[in-house]
Amino acid sequence: INRTEEEYKKIFHSINGLLLPGGDVDIQTSQFSRASRIFYDLALKANDAGDFFPIWGTCQGFQQLTVLTANRNLLTLTDTKSVALPLTFTAAANSSRLFQSFPKDLMQSLSEENITANFHSWSLSIQNYTRNFKLKKFYRVLSTNNDGKREFISTMEAKHYPFYAVQWHPEKTPFEWIDKPGMVHTTSAVTASFYTARFFVSEAMKSQHHFSNLAEEEQALIYNFSPVFRGIHAVFVQNYYFD
Repeated sequence: INRTEEEYKKIFHSINGLLLPGGDVDIQTSQFSRASRIFYDLALKANDAGDFFPIWGTCQGFQQLTVLTANRNLLTLTDTKSVALPLTFTAAANSSRLFQSFPKDLMQSLSEENITANFHSWSLSIQNYTRNFKLKKFYRVLSTNNDGKREFISTMEAKHYPFYAVQWHPEKTPFEWIDKPGMVHTTSAVTASFYTARFFVSEAMKSQHHFSNLAEEEQALIYNFSPVFRGIHAVFVQNYYFD
């Protein structure tokens, strides 16, 4: 939906956080990228003023955040289309805001088991991150992965803002049941999914943003739309369609 900047500003002051999901659109020219830029800039200004507002990016959302911060596309092709991988944690992971509350046994599972789902062709390489001053100044790398040829960032968080990004898909594990490579449903994978969700919800609860009235809030709820069953062989079992 192509909204005006003023409409996006009103939405921004009504919601408690922003989730930039996975997908397949242009992260420099699409309406998704335009809306992301508006919310990103609003979030920077709000947090600088003491108005807490978190952002989470998953897969394409991760990639979108790198473009918003660097003001250029620094992504590199990797062989990571349908594969589950363990995370290679950096020294910063244990003291990070994101992972510091994760149980030790879960951190061990994440580092040793193939439980993070990767469904992407583009990644931010360690090399490109290190060479770009804006990215290196803004984000702290929490985990990396390797496709056999290239090391890329799989988890990061902003140093001074409540912004978080994962190149993997925590949400697929408990909610997507299509039989294809890279899809994992083990107990540890599901646990990782719920701990990431729990963390971001706890961040959103710190925000004081709210709708101006109950009617506006009810109108914005997902419950106004019905998911459409596409079949067990579709790319996604259920789809939402918004006018």
